[in-house]
Amino acid sequence: MRIILLTSLILYGSLGMAQERLSLQDAINIALKNNYDIQLAKNNVEIAATNNTYGVAGGLPLVTGTATDQQQIQNIRQEIPNNAPRIANEALGNTLNANLNGSLLLFNGMRVLATKKRLEILETQSQQLLNLQIQNTIAQVMVSYYDIIRQQSYQKTIEKSIQAAEVKLSIVENQQKIGLSNNADLFQSQVDLNDLKQTFISQQLVASQSQTDFLTLLNVTITRSYAFQDTILIDRNLKIDSIMSYLEKNPEVVAAGMQVKISEQLVKETAAQRYPTLRMNAGFNYSRAQSSGGFFLLNQTYGPFVGASLNVPIYNGDIFKRQQQVAKLNSKAANVQKNALERNYQANAIKMWQSYTSTLLQLETGMENFKIATKLLDLVVKRFQLRQATIVDVKQAQQSYESAGYLVVNLSYAAKAAEIELKRIANQLNF
Repeated sequence: MRIILLTSLILYGSLGMAQERLSLQDAINIALKNNYDIQLAKNNVEIAATNNTYGVAGGLPLVTGTATDQQQIQNIRQEIPNNAPRIANEALGNTLNANLNGSLLLFNGMRVLATKKRLEILETQSQQLLNLQIQNTIAQVMVSYYDIIRQQSYQKTIEKSIQAAEVKLSIVENQQKIGLSNNADLFQSQVDLNDLKQTFISQQLVASQSQTDFLTLLNVTITRSYAFQDTILIDRNLKIDSIMSYLEKNPEVVAAGMQVKISEQLVKETAAQRYPTLRMNAGFNYSRAQSSGGFFLLNQTYGPFVGASLNVPIYNGDIFKRQQQVAKLNSKAANVQKNALERNYQANAIKMWQSYTSTLLQLETGMENFKIATKLLDLVVKRFQLRQATIVDVKQAQQSYESAGYLVVNLSYAAKAAEIELKRIANQLNF
């Protein structure tokens, strides 16, 4: 069952432009496209996906190539047994070294696998955070959209009261012409009407500013004027058990759980630093030394090589051990934060549910009271025309109508806002 609250569509463009109708779905689509926070969250997803490779984790071979070429001038003195010393001054020399090295990691305490797993979780976590931002944006747009409807509904209530005040003033003027009314009633009727007109203008400003804030949220041109829908639909079929069961699917809760897993992988990564690292190395070396003086005029070597390197950490001041201890503490803290987040969401869900159900109960009574206040205003105006009610009676009836109208609008908006929040935290927000 859904409650439909009819409201007005009174919009006043500041530049007098033709209004374009903007539905809630259109507004959400625009916000999802233009929202800066969503764009940043999407960028973070792309970054995480780019980093999620074995190469970033350190599991792929490393290939490097180096080359140096050095030209030099040397003074050479070489002494050889049974021969006179060999001397060359300002002899030109050239040394060229080039090599191609390849290294493949064979074992490092399973650190590569732990790092790759962490990168996978980071990518999934970034997607959950993007979903969280989308849900938050949709909720923000919906609440702001219905706030505009609320402000416009206030205008409709004031309009109805203005109509009653105009009828009252007309009756007093007609009665005064035949000597049945005095100037006091006429002046009071004029003051009451002017006060309502002033209230209407003030409310019109509030509604216009609400629309400006809303368009800013959508990141669209705020000089344009839009027409909004005129109903607030409240879903009365929400169940607290269903809301609570879906809390574990909340993107923020899921992301917090992934942060625990990320911390656990970091523990494994730091623990792996205490294990030996075994690498296989292969490559090709080239060396060439040339000199215009000296015993060797040319010395050139080249050829492939292959081998293995083993790095065994023996002692480094217990740095790796302490890093592992810190990683375990961070993992424990992440788990505590996740539990605290779940508890807060559960508490917020219960409080929001209490607000939701209470507001719906009040709304039923408020709508009934609004119908009565509307009938009362019409009746008192007719009685006033027949001189069976005073000007004070009419004003009191107007005030009762305005209060009842404001209350119904506020309760409808509050119930809708509670519904949106319940669906948001349960990751069930749709439009």
